[in-house]
Amino acid sequence: MPLPAILALWSAPRCRSTAFLRMIAERGDFTVIHEPFSQLADFGKIEVADRTVRSEPELIALLRELAAQSPVFFKDTTDFRYPSVLADRQFLSEVRHTFIVRDPAEAIASHYQLNPQLGCDEIGFARLAELFDAVAEATDEVPVVIDADELVARPAEIVRAYCERVEIEFLPQALHWRSGMRDDWKQTSRWHAETSATEGFQQARDSAPADLSGNPMLVEYLEYHLPFYRRLQQARLQPAA
Repeated sequence: MPLPAILALWSAPRCRSTAFLRMIAERGDFTVIHEPFSQLADFGKIEVADRTVRSEPELIALLRELAAQSPVFFKDTTDFRYPSVLADRQFLSEVRHTFIVRDPAEAIASHYQLNPQLGCDEIGFARLAELFDAVAEATDEVPVVIDADELVARPAEIVRAYCERVEIEFLPQALHWRSGMRDDWKQTSRWHAETSATEGFQQARDSAPADLSGNPMLVEYLEYHLPFYRRLQQARLQPAA
């Protein structure tokens, strides 16, 4: 079965997308690139395949160049907005863009713990929905969406359904991996410490439901982002029981 030239997973921050990337890396059949657009936005440049990239159009061109050599998977987060991605209709249509969502109360609580200066837009669900809509309009189809909680609860079923939708082989052995910090996580290692300690999809050690009620700012953030989450969550993969 031929692989997509470029397969992408977009996520709001703290929605288990790094664990999904780790699973894809375990497959061994994609060149895996970790958060190229967000690192470019955050640091002003990024090293990809021994090349220094300094702009979104340059990064898009490099992804296409790499994909001409072997299939590429990248995952990225919408704590930033990516104008060149949104404006490039060819990139929106030629890449297999997929999405992952998580209960935003959980995502916000996890994000705030790492970044107490968190701003509303950085939570990312509104930007994720904007990108989802752009892909849907460019491709004239509903993009694939994974629910992160369902992924953790039923990893084999959800990953199998994902593979069927994006037309890649389901490799059950990729659901388990060795723990450890990947080299491409080290620049932002504190954000990936939890995933680096895992050996598969699993609940966080502290799995108590998030309670934002004591922080009015976070409650306001949650109310803003909930409608965007709910709309994408309605489009999630739902494997047959």
